[in-house]
Amino acid sequence: MKVFLVGYMGCGKSTKAKQLANKLGCSLIDLDAEIVAETGKTISEYFSEYGEDGFRNYESELLKNFDYPENCVIATGGGLPCFFDNMDWMNANGKTVYLDMEPAQLVSRLQKREKRPLIAGMDDAQLLAFIKVKLEERNPFYKKARVIVDAFDLDVETLESRLVG
Repeated sequence: MKVFLVGYMGCGKSTKAKQLANKLGCSLIDLDAEIVAETGKTISEYFSEYGEDGFRNYESELLKNFDYPENCVIATGGGLPCFFDNMDWMNANGKTVYLDMEPAQLVSRLQKREKRPLIAGMDDAQLLAFIKVKLEERNPFYKKARVIVDAFDLDVETLESRLVG
């Protein structure tokens, strides 16, 4: 089984993917880390050089052409489900889990903003307003996930039980 974790930046996709892969005894794939490994550029550098459109195209191609093991947990980038047919593709090729969080919870978890090109330089109030707008845009995509969980204080046992439930 392939499990795709989706959700807004800061919701814990990378952390929960590591925990879940360990719990299930399967491979872990972090698509952002794969982009860095393949391009030799950080996500911020790639954004700066190719713009958001270039990044989203590369990200979508990687998603659809990666050689996934049969059983794995995949941490996706926060915007990946919202472009092209990526969310439909993930639903057709695995089990999708939306790690849902409230905007204020996300702000509290996004303190190191300089590494995140979309929010670098924002203060807490600006970030909260930005997240509210972005979640309104992205939730129609995120909510296509087969499983939706409250990611605040989510433990891996609860996450695992929701996958099989």
